[in-house]
Amino acid sequence: MVGRLAPSPTGVLHLGNARTFLLAWLSARARGGSVLLRIEDIDGPRIKPGAQEQTIEDLRWLGLDWDGEVFRQSSRRVLYRAAAQRLVEQGLAYPCVCTRKEVDEAASAPHESEPEDGPVYAGTCRGRFASLDQARRETGREAALRFRVDVGRVPFEDGFRGPQEGRIRGDFVVQKRGGDPAYQLAVVVDDAAQAVTEVVRADDLLPSTPRQLLLYRALGLPEPLFVHVPLVVGVDGLRLAKRHGDTSLAHFRRQGVSAPDLVGYLAVLSGLRARRAPCTPRELLADFDLRRVPVQPVRGDDHALYGG
Repeated sequence: MVGRLAPSPTGVLHLGNARTFLLAWLSARARGGSVLLRIEDIDGPRIKPGAQEQTIEDLRWLGLDWDGEVFRQSSRRVLYRAAAQRLVEQGLAYPCVCTRKEVDEAASAPHESEPEDGPVYAGTCRGRFASLDQARRETGREAALRFRVDVGRVPFEDGFRGPQEGRIRGDFVVQKRGGDPAYQLAVVVDDAAQAVTEVVRADDLLPSTPRQLLLYRALGLPEPLFVHVPLVVGVDGLRLAKRHGDTSLAHFRRQGVSAPDLVGYLAVLSGLRARRAPCTPRELLADFDLRRVPVQPVRGDDHALYGG
């Protein structure tokens, strides 16, 4: 049993992140499993200076630990490119020079309905180029690599939500222009390399799962169990963001909220405790059961930490 925490240093950890990481940690530790920490730091323009250090400090403050060294995606680019090249050699990925604007315009025809995770790629570059070099020579553009999707569904069993249809539409990017991996490819390569057997994450990533399953199978890698838990939302029902005020762990720490106070609050949000009382993550292990987590999004805002 191997679980993982995989924060991205694109900002500070907030209540929603903390609750998901707590559940991921509890799910592994309650069954005697190990927990790994991976910093997903390859989204260059969005990485915030000092965010990695703050994230690690916040996780430790919360009482979450991990096994082994911290794993950083930025040190593994060669492995991602090798995986992408394997897909190209198998005829499963191809160069694409389409810009985001061109993808949006091609998918905006009246007969096209846009899925929750973005516009459907129209397949404009399928079969157009034999290599990245050819694409660059003929168009003067750097090319990304897209994975060929020839199925409409990838059914799977979710560890929290049960059977899923796994709908998937359109070829998706596995390597960006310039050679950096897309999220979908990087997490597949890393979870397999780290022998991760369970991925607990928020259900806004549910649409990514069919894509990742296709990549596991194309690369001949073992698939983990996916467990998608509901989001923590604001008063408007939308996932926590800046518009809901400061819900970062750093903010609560500055306000004098202790780690046991925050964990106790997250335990109530997660259905693990009936009423709020200070506790540590380890104190939640004895009777942890993922089935107690509410199936609907839960509201979490900073006022509740101070109120009765």
